[in-house]
Amino acid sequence: MFRKRNIVLDLLRRVDRGYVETLISRGLWIRTVSTFPKSPLLATNNAEMASKEETGMFSLAGELASLVEESSSHVDDDSKPRGRMELKRSLELRLKKRVKEQCIDGKFSDLLKKVIARPETLRDAYDCIRLNSNVSITESNGSVAFDSIAEELSSGVFDVASNTFSIVARDKTKEVLVLPSVALKVVQEAIRIVLEVVFSPHFSKISHSCRSGRGRASALKYISNNISRSDWCFTLSLNKKLDVSVFENLLSVMDEKIEDSSLSILLRSMFEARVLNLEFGGFPKGHGLPQEGVLSRVLMNIYLDRFDHEFYRISMRHEALGLDSKTDEDSPGSKLRSWFRRQAGEQDLKSTPEQDVALRVYCCRFMDEIYLSVSGPKKAAIDIRYEAIGFLRNSLHLDITDETDPSPCEATSGLRVLGTLVKKNVRESPTVKAVHKLKEKVRLFALQKEEAWTLGTVRIGKKWLGHGLKKVKESEIKGLADSNSTLSQISCHRKAGMETDHWYKVLLRIWMEDVLRTSADRSEEFVLSKHVVEPTVPQELRDAFYKFQKAAAAYVSSETANVEALLPCPRSHDRPVFFGDVVAPTNAIGRRLYRYGLITAKGYARSNSMLILQDTAQIIDWYSGLVRRWVIWYEGCSNFDEIKVLIDNQVRMSCIRTLAAKYRIHENEIEKRLDLELSTIPSAEDIEQEIQHEKLDSPAFDRDEHLTYGLSNSGLCLLSLSRLVSESRPCNCFVIGCSMAAPAVYTLHAMERQKFPGWKTGFSVCIPSSLNGRRIGLCKEHLKDLYIGQISLQAVDFGAWR
Repeated sequence: MFRKRNIVLDLLRRVDRGYVETLISRGLWIRTVSTFPKSPLLATNNAEMASKEETGMFSLAGELASLVEESSSHVDDDSKPRGRMELKRSLELRLKKRVKEQCIDGKFSDLLKKVIARPETLRDAYDCIRLNSNVSITESNGSVAFDSIAEELSSGVFDVASNTFSIVARDKTKEVLVLPSVALKVVQEAIRIVLEVVFSPHFSKISHSCRSGRGRASALKYISNNISRSDWCFTLSLNKKLDVSVFENLLSVMDEKIEDSSLSILLRSMFEARVLNLEFGGFPKGHGLPQEGVLSRVLMNIYLDRFDHEFYRISMRHEALGLDSKTDEDSPGSKLRSWFRRQAGEQDLKSTPEQDVALRVYCCRFMDEIYLSVSGPKKAAIDIRYEAIGFLRNSLHLDITDETDPSPCEATSGLRVLGTLVKKNVRESPTVKAVHKLKEKVRLFALQKEEAWTLGTVRIGKKWLGHGLKKVKESEIKGLADSNSTLSQISCHRKAGMETDHWYKVLLRIWMEDVLRTSADRSEEFVLSKHVVEPTVPQELRDAFYKFQKAAAAYVSSETANVEALLPCPRSHDRPVFFGDVVAPTNAIGRRLYRYGLITAKGYARSNSMLILQDTAQIIDWYSGLVRRWVIWYEGCSNFDEIKVLIDNQVRMSCIRTLAAKYRIHENEIEKRLDLELSTIPSAEDIEQEIQHEKLDSPAFDRDEHLTYGLSNSGLCLLSLSRLVSESRPCNCFVIGCSMAAPAVYTLHAMERQKFPGWKTGFSVCIPSSLNGRRIGLCKEHLKDLYIGQISLQAVDFGAWR
């Protein structure tokens, strides 16, 4: 009995449960195949199983062993092709094995010569770049000579300066942007992967800088969870361009784990050529901007990892050591022991949540954006901020631009973090929710009655206008005219030859002069309702309507506490429950929509003149890319309904009006003709369904922000058609690795340059001025990828035309 159970357990350890469930569902459970390799336990029972096979009795172990082997070939045949992020992950894992071979006693040596300066390593790095550019890695490698580059790196004669190019701004700033060539970019990509293999396992857990399983989404989740338990919060805005002191500090940190002088020399040559493009602050990181270097992410994380570990020392000093000197460090309930258990993820069994420590410090870092919050007195928050700023300035030689004191989490209107607004709100109790729901019903009911009243009075007013016109026409007929009427008495002021309609309009304008002088609302509906019909309505009916509206307004504007007292079970004695609320920056988004020409100054949708010359599919892709970014970025925000309204009323309508202006036909006709194409821009009712489809269709690797760095958070850029490509003036696609011919050349427009830290609005927030007006050639596939967010501007080789 026990032997059979051991056989089954041994098989289950070797068999994937998912395969077994699939086989059971497909009806393959009763088949037997004897080719599965037997375990040692099975080998001792061959005779017993053979005898049962002859009698038609099969054990569960035998069934499982045979069916999994049979299904393995079937699963392999039907396996889906791997996505580009999954391929990129496999390439990085291949490089990781080569790097691990150079580790001796915790230090890595000769990484440049034995890992980076190998043709296969450079080829894998180039494939990673091509996957970021959404180019198939099965195509030829183009003009990149991996063997010669590897030889130059090994011999130390690789010239960095000759593999760079500069772009100078045409405005007054004369800003210079130094970018690497494709060959140098391949070398930098190989170095990036190697450095991440060496340093990434040692990064602190407070760093969410696009590591596997960590990124912008995890950082916002951490902040929203902890701000509800905090009393004071603040951010640290760094500002520093890479200089000699910071670079030497960086090399000293790298020397702790890497012994390779040739790699340091290569990095120093890149620093001297100004092609590292590493800057603290200045612009948001991870948005796919061209001025962010390939090595910027890993070098910044290596450098700021010193701050991450310093934060733990600050946390221990304030939470575990600094408050109660009478506490025995060896006692079971000491603060020091509790602090270490908390950092290890353990729970102190001897303490209850009510006996929690009075001070807590929380920190989260995403690249060069640092968020800190403190649960405790204000003095502790000020001291912690002072120590953090002192370490950044004195030890890391970085500048801090924001010198404001910590603000209270409850009183502040919100803290700008990672392009969104995070604030601390009170979670409403069921009683308060019921009151607010009742108030909303009363408000809607009163609004419906007001609309019905206005609609009825306007209808009566329009009949009054028709009756007045009828009387004017009757006054012109001698048989029907009344010589004693007021209309006949003022007819002497009518000019000769004046039409009846014109004369009637003159009379109305004269009558309305006093009304328009005293009233702010000059709409036709308001005048007819308030100044024509309502004075003639019976006084009792008019008083009853306004009495009801006044009572409803007073009820809606009343305080929640006063209404709670009328409920049967008031719960005002309960402690308030707080939660972190993430809010999308709708005001900033509205300003960007106006700047990019999608809406007017009053907020109405308009056509975009820069997109009119592009094809219909390209125009729709541009608007669809903006909506896709909003849906992915802001689906978890509390004000996502406002984003839906922007999509439905402004973005979608702007797309329709742009197409209507392109073809010079009515908007309704555009919606009928292009109904299928416009379905890629979902309406407010279809957005929830689009979110579910997006989650189901996107593989897990596509949601890993470590692999999609520079893609998942890239903003939408504005391109205008410059010229079509002809045989006399050919042009290939500028995307790295693409050999397709470009049918058109486009002009890149730098529409804004937000100060750091800026708002995340869906658009490219900080394109350098040196690239403003730059012309680039793009094939149709990569133009669509750029619009919908599958690639970023980092995939474009701006040095293709020099």
